[in-house]
Amino acid sequence: MTGEGVDRPLVMGVLNVTPDSFFDGGRYLTAEAAIVRGQAMFEQGADVVDVGGESSRPGARPVEEAEELRRVLPVLEARASIGPVSIDTVKPAVARAALAAGAGIVNDVSGTLAGVAAESGAGWVAMHSRGTPADMQARVHYDDVVAEVHAHVLDLARRARSAGVGEVWVDPGIGFAKTAAHNLTLLAHVGELVEAAERIGARVLVGTSNTSFLGHVGAAGGEPLPAEERLEGTIASSTWAMARGVQMVRVHDVVSALHAARLVGRAGPGPGR
Repeated sequence: MTGEGVDRPLVMGVLNVTPDSFFDGGRYLTAEAAIVRGQAMFEQGADVVDVGGESSRPGARPVEEAEELRRVLPVLEARASIGPVSIDTVKPAVARAALAAGAGIVNDVSGTLAGVAAESGAGWVAMHSRGTPADMQARVHYDDVVAEVHAHVLDLARRARSAGVGEVWVDPGIGFAKTAAHNLTLLAHVGELVEAAERIGARVLVGTSNTSFLGHVGAAGGEPLPAEERLEGTIASSTWAMARGVQMVRVHDVVSALHAARLVGRAGPGPGR
C-alpha cells in the first residue's frame, strides 16, 4: 500500500515526458533528462513519481501508443528500482507495459483502467473528467458539481474494489472539464469526499499544481498569472486539501509540497473532516 507507515499526507511528483504539457512540456522530453528529474524528485522526498507520456491538458492532441511507450518505458525502468512510480495514461497497453516495467499505480484520467490494475495487483487512481482534452472545456455544465463529481468517482471506486483492486484512489479532477468556480467549490467540499471515500476503502488524491484557475484567482481580476507564477496558489490549495484530510497531492514542486505535508501531518486534519 502506497505510503504505509507515513504519518503525513503523501506527495506525488509530476514527471511529464512530453513536448506539450502545460507547465513542464519539453523540459524532460529525453529519457536522460526525465531520468535525472525523477532521481531528483526522490531525493527531494517524493513518495511517488508520476510518469506521463501524453499530455491531458485542455486542447492536447492524442499520442500514438508506440510513441507513448517510447517516452515512458525507459524512465519507468530506470526509476522504479529506487522508489514508487506511477503511470499516467489512458491506454490499456501502455498501462500494462508500465506495470511490467515496475510501476505500482495506474493514474487514470479516463476512469476505465481498473481492470488492468486488478490484473497486476496495482493501485489505481480514478479521476473525474468529461470527454477528451480536445473538448473537455466545452463540457462544464453541472446542476450540482459537488454531488455529480463525488458520485462519479465514488462509483468508480466501488466498481474497482469489486473488481479486486486493493489500493484505490479518487481524484475530483481539478481543472478537467471545470470552471474556476467549480474548482473552488470542489476544494471547499473536499473533506466530504475524503469521508465518503474512506467509508468504501478508498483514499483521495488532489492535483491543483499550477493549473490555470490558480492564475485567474491569483490575478484578482487582472491578466491571469502565467504558469510559472502559480507556485503560491499551488501551495495554498494543496495545503487546504491536505488539512481537510486529502491523503496525497500531485505537484510539480516536491519540496514546497513536502514542507506543507509535514506541517499538516504534525497539526492533524482541520475542520473539513
